[in-house]
Amino acid sequence: MSGQKAVTPSADGIAASIKASKGRGLPPVHLWNPPFCGDLDMRIARDGTWFYLGTPIGRFELVKLFSSILKLEDGKYFLVTPVEKVGITVDDAPFVAVDFEPEGHGTAQVLTFSTHVGDTAVAGPDHQIRVVRDPETGEPSPYVHIRDGLEALIDRKSFYRLVDLGAHHDGWFGVWSSGQFFAIIPSEELG
Repeated sequence: MSGQKAVTPSADGIAASIKASKGRGLPPVHLWNPPFCGDLDMRIARDGTWFYLGTPIGRFELVKLFSSILKLEDGKYFLVTPVEKVGITVDDAPFVAVDFEPEGHGTAQVLTFSTHVGDTAVAGPDHQIRVVRDPETGEPSPYVHIRDGLEALIDRKSFYRLVDLGAHHDGWFGVWSSGQFFAIIPSEELG
């Protein structure tokens, strides 16, 4: 043993580390591959609320900072800095799409989504919309890809607005964005 003391990862330590290395824009977490340092008692609830040690994180800037260093690897979520990687729990999707702006109409329509932490994504080939239906209830859970494999659950009000913009295409009801059709439900199920 080298005599160095093992450091237990903490939210404060991770925040300080990322603030020290942060430049403009999102950090290049896809380039970082530090050693795994253990799991952190941090959880993102389905509604987008971040918890640390069982308590909601009330500071938006801290949540936004943590969301900028989120990484998905092999189906697991991590906060990553240049020197450490810690596991966290995500109940559903790490982000919530709380609004979107439509431009244009029909097949020329473009939908730009905004998340609860300030990310934006234009639905299209690089930012797919998908809908998963609960096998028991049929309840839809719509998602939009935000970045690097990370998705946002589209909130209920935004989903209802999407449905209002929907159209039928090739036996499906769905929405168009950036020249791509995103299926929501088979047309025959709408009666």
